[in-house]
Amino acid sequence: MVTIEIEAEIPLTEEEKAAIDRVPEVLDKVAQMEELPDVSVSLTLVSKERIQEINREYREKDSPTDVLSFPLFENRSEWSKEDWEETIELGDIILSLPIAGVQAIEYGHSLLREISFLVVHGFLHLLGYDHETKEEEEEMFGLQEKVLSELEITR
Repeated sequence: MVTIEIEAEIPLTEEEKAAIDRVPEVLDKVAQMEELPDVSVSLTLVSKERIQEINREYREKDSPTDVLSFPLFENRSEWSKEDWEETIELGDIILSLPIAGVQAIEYGHSLLREISFLVVHGFLHLLGYDHETKEEEEEMFGLQEKVLSELEITR
């Protein structure tokens, strides 16, 4: 099971709220597929400007982006249940809702799909997945599609 703490730094529309309400279900699906122990993450919803600031500060990229992940561990071999009282804390996901909204329109699918896709993407980064090589990208994006497909969050 995934425990998620959600903080919104910006006001949310009803459509955004409805999509965010599905995030626990989406992350629980990933946890089930990955056979994870109890884990926790934080999700912060920010403006385009704020995610650009964070991207500049932590990644030295002065441009906005859709999602950022800040894992507490480089890989699962570092996890130790004994270090945590109830759940293993994996890290933080930062999501720009305005960018997600624009991308949903550009890609021709729902805001629910885009937010779910981005949150899964960020969560997989917390689990140690990456997309630096073609093989890694195929694996990671394949997992993202599988999760959304199984939850019937389609394009």
